[in-house]
Amino acid sequence: MDEPVVNVAVIYYSATGTVFALAKAAASAAEKAGAQVRLRKVRELAPDEAIASNEGWAAHSAATQHIVEASKEDLTWADAFLFGTPTRYGTPTAQMKQFIDTTGPLWAQGLLINKIASSFTATSTPHGGQESTILAMNNIFYHWGSIIVPPGYADPVQFQAGNPYGTSHTSQNGTVPPGEVQLAAMEFQAKRVVEIAATFLRGRLP
Repeated sequence: MDEPVVNVAVIYYSATGTVFALAKAAASAAEKAGAQVRLRKVRELAPDEAIASNEGWAAHSAATQHIVEASKEDLTWADAFLFGTPTRYGTPTAQMKQFIDTTGPLWAQGLLINKIASSFTATSTPHGGQESTILAMNNIFYHWGSIIVPPGYADPVQFQAGNPYGTSHTSQNGTVPPGEVQLAAMEFQAKRVVEIAATFLRGRLP
C-alpha cells in the first residue's frame, strides 16, 4: 500500500515576526516529514497608521508581502492544519478570529470534520496567556469536529519546552526570537501532526 501524502496548511497571524518564525519552522518540518504544505497568513485588520507606528510591525509587514493570505479553500484542501497566533488578553488575535469567523459555510457542510488540528502561540510576557490562547483555539476545533493533536510530552524536547498544549514562546515584547528549544518543539509538533494525519488517512484507504 502506498503511503498517503498529507496536505498540511500552516495558518498564522504575526505582527512583529515571532509567530511567523514558529510557523516557518512548522512548515519546514512538515515538508521534511513528507507533507505537501501551504504556509498562509491571515489578513491584517489594523490600519496602516497603527502598523507604521511600530517599527517592528512595519518591518515585518513589509518583509512578508509575498506570503499568500489564507482562504477557506486552504482548509478544505488540507488534511491537517496548524494554527499560530499571538495572544490578546489570553485569546487569539482579532485577525485570526476574523478568519475563523468566515468558516461558517465549511462548518455547516461538515467539511472540517476529521481534519487533524493543532495550534501554537507566543506572548510578550511570561504567563501572558499562552495556554488559554491554545485552549481557545481548540474550542474552535471542537465545533468543527476536527481531531486535536497536541504535542504532549511525546518527545524529550517537550520536557525542556514545557507546554504540552502546543508550542509557545515568550518574546519579551518582540525582542527575543524563538530559540533552539522552541523551534525544536515546533518542529516536533508539526512532525507529529503529519504522522498522526498519515496514520488516519492510511486507515481510511480502501
